[in-house]
Amino acid sequence: MADFHLSSSGEKPMDKFGRHWENHPERITQACQEVITDDDLFLIPGDHSWGLRLDDAEEDLRFIESLPGKKVLCRGNHDYWWQGIKKVRERFPGLTFLQNDAVHFGDEVSCCGTRGWSLPGSPGYSKEKDEKYLNREVHRLKLSLEQLNPKAKLKIALIHYPPLFSNDLNTPFSELLAEAQVDLCVYGHIHLSGSGRLDVSILNGRHKKVLYQLVSCDTLGFVPWELESSQLKRPEAREVLQTTA
Repeated sequence: MADFHLSSSGEKPMDKFGRHWENHPERITQACQEVITDDDLFLIPGDHSWGLRLDDAEEDLRFIESLPGKKVLCRGNHDYWWQGIKKVRERFPGLTFLQNDAVHFGDEVSCCGTRGWSLPGSPGYSKEKDEKYLNREVHRLKLSLEQLNPKAKLKIALIHYPPLFSNDLNTPFSELLAEAQVDLCVYGHIHLSGSGRLDVSILNGRHKKVLYQLVSCDTLGFVPWELESSQLKRPEAREVLQTTA
C-alpha cells in the first residue's frame, strides 16, 4: 500500500482532496492491524510523508514503523525528507529503505525498487524537463535489479511512478522488469479524483509475465492489497488486465 501522504503536523491534511481521505491514518492503522501480521512483508512504494526534512518527517515515519509487518519502502516524488540514505537508515532501523539496491528474505523473496519518473505520453510530461530524470531513474532501476537474489522464488520491484500505462506497455521500466524476470511490480502515485473516481487508464495485471498492481492507498480503500499465491503463476502467453475509471 503506497501514498500514505502523512502530515502529523497537520499542515497538509489530505481530506482537502476529497471526503474519501477523511481520517485516513486511523483507517490505515485499523486495516493494517486487521490484515497484517509481524511475519508478513509489507511493501510501501513511496510518498510516505509531506515533511520537507527528516526531522519534519520523524513522527510520520515512526507511525509507519509502528505498523505490523516487515516494512520495505522506496522513495516517492514527494519524499523530500529522503536525503542521505545512511542517516535515514540509522534513524529508523524498523524500516527497510531501498536505494540502488535490494533486500533479501532468504531464498524466498527478494525486493528492489526506485522512485521512477513520468513517462512520455503521461500528463504533463516534457522531454526538455523530464528526459534526464527519466533516464536517471531507469539507470537506478537497472542497478537495483542487478542486486536481486537470482535464487529467490519471488522477485519483487517497488516503483512509485506507474512503470507503464494501458496505452504504453513497452516502456524502459517494463522492459527492464521483464528482462530481469521480476514476478511482481507494485506502484502508486495515481489517486482518485475529488469525486472518488479513477480518471486515468492504468494497468492491474500481467504484461510479459510480470504482474503489475496499483497500490495507492485511496484506490485500495485504505486496506492493504494482498498477493495471493494463485496470482504468481507465470503463463507463457501474455495476459493483460486493464482497470479504467
